[in-house]
Amino acid sequence: MSFPNHRPRRLRTTPAMRRLTAENRLAPADLILPAFIREGLTEPSPISSMPGVVQHTTDSLKRAAAEAVQLGVGGIMLFGVPAVRDAQGTASLDPDGVLNKAIRDVKAEVGDDLVIMGDVCLDEFTDHGHCGVLDAEGYVDNDATLEIYGKMAVAQADAGAHVLGPSGMMDGQIVVIRQALEESGHKNTAVLAYAAKYASAFYGPFREAVDSQLKGDRRTYQMDAANRREAILEVELDLEEGADMVMVKPAMSYLDILADVAAMSPVPVSAYQISGEYAMIEAAAANGWIDRRGAITESVLGIKRAGADTVLTYWASELAGWLKES
Repeated sequence: MSFPNHRPRRLRTTPAMRRLTAENRLAPADLILPAFIREGLTEPSPISSMPGVVQHTTDSLKRAAAEAVQLGVGGIMLFGVPAVRDAQGTASLDPDGVLNKAIRDVKAEVGDDLVIMGDVCLDEFTDHGHCGVLDAEGYVDNDATLEIYGKMAVAQADAGAHVLGPSGMMDGQIVVIRQALEESGHKNTAVLAYAAKYASAFYGPFREAVDSQLKGDRRTYQMDAANRREAILEVELDLEEGADMVMVKPAMSYLDILADVAAMSPVPVSAYQISGEYAMIEAAAANGWIDRRGAITESVLGIKRAGADTVLTYWASELAGWLKES
C-alpha cells in the first residue's frame, strides 16, 4: 500500500489516459441556457455587466434557441422583461405578454427538440421588484402570491413550456402550481423547483439583465447564506409537494449544499451558475488574469462533480460547442 507500488500519477500520463479515467464528464445535454427577452427591442441589447449576454428580441431569441438545438444543449430557461410593470405583476398573466409570447415563439421554432422552461416569478413584472405581491406593511404576502403563481404556471403551460421553474421561494409554491397544472389539463408539464435558493450578493448582474426595480433585499424569503441543514428541509418539502426536479442556486458558493442535495434527492438535481459567477470569470479573463476557456470549463465541471445532473449557465451554447469539438 505504499510507494512505489502506488503511483497515482500513472493515470495522468497522457490526455487519453486522463479521459479514460475521468470520474465526471460534461456533455451538451447537461447544460441549460438562461435567456432574456425584453419587450419593445428592435435589436439585441448587450448587458454591460455580463459581456456576451444580451436582452433578446423575438428573432434573436429564436436564433439562440435554434443554435442551442444544433449544439445539443439540453434546455433553455426563459426570462421576460416587460415594458410596463405594476404592483401585482399583471403582465405575467397576459397570454400575449413578453414571457408567454416568447415561450410560444420558441416552441414554434424548435418544438420538442429543446426543453423549454419558463421562470415562474413576479420580480421581473412588479414595479417594486419583489418576487411576490406586497401587503399593507410592504411585506411580501406569501399566500396572495401563490394564487398568482398558479395562474402564471397555467399561462406558461398554455404557451407550450415543457418545464416550469418557480423561483420565488414562497412557501407552498410547488403544491399550488402542481394543483393548478393538474386542474387545467397540463398533467405532463414538469416542475423544476428552485428548492434551495439563497439570498446572494452574486445576483447583481442579473438585476441589470431584467431591469430590476428592487429596492432593499429579498432576505425574508430567500435562504440565509449561513444555513446548510435548512436546505434539506426546503428540498424535502418541495419533493412532498410534487417537484419533478430540484435546484440549488447559486452554485459557486454553495457546492456543499449541492452535494448534500444530490446525496438525498430521488429526482434530478440542477444548479444555477449565476450572473455574478459569470461576470467574475469574464472580467478576470478580459484582464488576462486567467485562461477563459479553461476557467469556464473547470467551473462548470466542478458543479457537475459536486452532484448536479444539469447546470444552468450563460456559457451553455459556447461550452456545448467546445464539447462537440473535443
